[in-house]
Amino acid sequence: MNQERRVLIASDSGIFVGSFSDISNALAACLGAKGLILTEKDLAPEFFDLRSGLAGELFQKFSNYRLRVAIVLSDAEPYGARFRELAYEHKTHNMIRFVRSNDEAEAWLCT
Repeated sequence: MNQERRVLIASDSGIFVGSFSDISNALAACLGAKGLILTEKDLAPEFFDLRSGLAGELFQKFSNYRLRVAIVLSDAEPYGARFRELAYEHKTHNMIRFVRSNDEAEAWLCT
C-alpha cells in the first residue's frame, strides 16, 4: 500500500495521546496517511475528561489538517454523560468518528 493510502494504527505506530504535545506528534506521524485508528489504550484517562481539553485539541488539530481519526470505543458509558454525548454526536462525523471495532474503523477510513 502506498503512503497516501495507508491507515495508521496508533499502537502499531508508537502513537499515544497523553498530552497536548503528543497530539502534534501524532499529527506529524499521520501526514500523508489515509487516517488514524485510536483505541482506548492509545488515549490517556485525561482524554475522556472533557474539561482537560485534550479531546477537543485532538479533534480540532486533525480536522484543521483534514486528517481523519477513528476512535474505537466499545462503550462510552463509563466516561460520563458529557463524553457519551460527544461520542454519540461523532458517530457520523466526516473527520472524527467513534466506532465499535478496528474493522469498522478501517472500513470507514478506507472509503
